[in-house]
Amino acid sequence: MEWVERLNQSIHYIEEHLTDEIDYAQLGRIACCSTYHYQRMFTYLAGIPLAEYIRRRKMSLAAVDLRSGEERILAVAEKYGYRSPTAFNRAFQAFHGIAPSSVRDEGAAIKSFSPIVFRIAIKGAAEMNYRIETKEAFRIIGVSAPLDQEIEKNFMVVPAMWQEAAANGTIPKLAGMMDTPPMGLLGVSVCNEEEQWKYFVAVSSTKAGDGFEEYTVPASTWAIFSGTGTNQSIQELERQIITEWLPASGYEYANAPDIEVYQNPDPQNAQYEVWIPVVKKKA
Repeated sequence: MEWVERLNQSIHYIEEHLTDEIDYAQLGRIACCSTYHYQRMFTYLAGIPLAEYIRRRKMSLAAVDLRSGEERILAVAEKYGYRSPTAFNRAFQAFHGIAPSSVRDEGAAIKSFSPIVFRIAIKGAAEMNYRIETKEAFRIIGVSAPLDQEIEKNFMVVPAMWQEAAANGTIPKLAGMMDTPPMGLLGVSVCNEEEQWKYFVAVSSTKAGDGFEEYTVPASTWAIFSGTGTNQSIQELERQIITEWLPASGYEYANAPDIEVYQNPDPQNAQYEVWIPVVKKKA
């Protein structure tokens, strides 16, 4: 219950700051996890990315303000953080289907988007094979790309990285250099509060970097889930972990990277593991 209460406290924080700048790091602190992990949990649990949820709440309230007739469009735009009237008009029309100037027209229909309330829901159980392992730090080598702190902006970055790495020969070169567990091609999301967020296509190796970037994955305890299927199925497994396993597991997110281990990277017959860094919840 405490886990759900913290998430609902974060929603309360969003509601209190819809006319201010919302601090994503503070949302993570309220939920006792990193900014990155908070956004992942929010997206899977709410079914909508955090930034889009905030935009919809702002547009819902902006329509109410405009319909009251007490504030001009420019004032409402500024109130909800839009310094450009054009950007506000675009966002408003994308959500409501009408321009802000039409809100008070007779018969004009606007949308309402209420605050989310998280509750525990009991679902039909689905099998998830997992193990808990504590591992020492290990070194990876590979290529990386910066990630945006609004994680939905990265949905195109990661697939493009894998496509480029396959096309330019990086993947077979890396595969020939792996020599320490975890054995497989790795997708590593390094998204902590201390450094630039990055995504690595990499392998675990003790060999010379040979022009590749190096990173040391810190010692951590991992919940390791195995799966098979298409590469799309790994997204479904991650959703299950966060919405079904994590709330009742007795664990919560730790401050370490998320790792995907592709043991057989065939996109139509993938064998993979999802490594989630965890720490036992305090009593």
